[in-house]
Amino acid sequence: MTTSLSAAEATGKRAKRDFVTLADWDRKDLEAVLAESVRLKAELKARGPSDRLRGRTLAMIFHKPSLRTRVSFEVAMTQLGGASIFITDREIGVDSREAVEDVARVLSGYVDAIMIRTFSHDLVRKLATHASVPVVNGLDDRYHPCQILADLLTLRELGMDFEGLPVAWFGDGNNVANSWMEAAAIFGLDLRLAVPKGYEPDPEVERWAREAGGRITITHDPLAAAAGARMLYTDVWASMGQEAEAEARRQAHRGEEIAADVIDGRSSVVFHQAENRLHAQKGLLAHLLA
Repeated sequence: MTTSLSAAEATGKRAKRDFVTLADWDRKDLEAVLAESVRLKAELKARGPSDRLRGRTLAMIFHKPSLRTRVSFEVAMTQLGGASIFITDREIGVDSREAVEDVARVLSGYVDAIMIRTFSHDLVRKLATHASVPVVNGLDDRYHPCQILADLLTLRELGMDFEGLPVAWFGDGNNVANSWMEAAAIFGLDLRLAVPKGYEPDPEVERWAREAGGRITITHDPLAAAAGARMLYTDVWASMGQEAEAEARRQAHRGEEIAADVIDGRSSVVFHQAENRLHAQKGLLAHLLA
């Protein structure tokens, strides 16, 4: 009788898993990440940092700068006992000096996971395909799954039941809106997207979400989207890489983003949500690596 081992079994490692979009995971596994995030947040407040990922290293590739993404991932690894390395495209030159396939293989020999914040979704997919360690999508032009993890964690902590929860989005159909549509399908949210004409979300993502059972309403009327919603959500009008469209987008969105007195108001959870980027990503990294 002949037997053979998988690559993971041969190296003594479990099969690696990537976090490229929410749709790649089922609800059970995403709920496990949220539960781990809650546990780690409570442990931090009660006993301080953990050693869960001692000896593990995360490579962080940034083609787009970000305060929240860099600091939250870096602190997450530190609080879990691991380490992180910040890498810009100046060091790598992905698909210019070095093919993404080679970058994936080289980094896989050095680190335990790779996080990338970039422009092209195809680049993230290709990196994940060729890396032998988990790849986490820190943001690309099509999806922002880590942000939605933090948002879901915030809603969970506020005691909100996901099933049928009315969530209103105001802005263009950008990467965050696309990931919200995936979340709506997976968790049973009642998602209303209020977008200006010409700035609708990705039709392929919308089609997937609807076919997966998502309750999604797309409207050009923000008041209709807000009616009865438990959570009101907005994002920047012109994301990085869209600066040339900024003025046109301002005309499409009267009054940019959100007023300061709303951010600082009693109903705001903006900074609670921002902090939860740290805790949600700790839960994700622990789930992938521990």
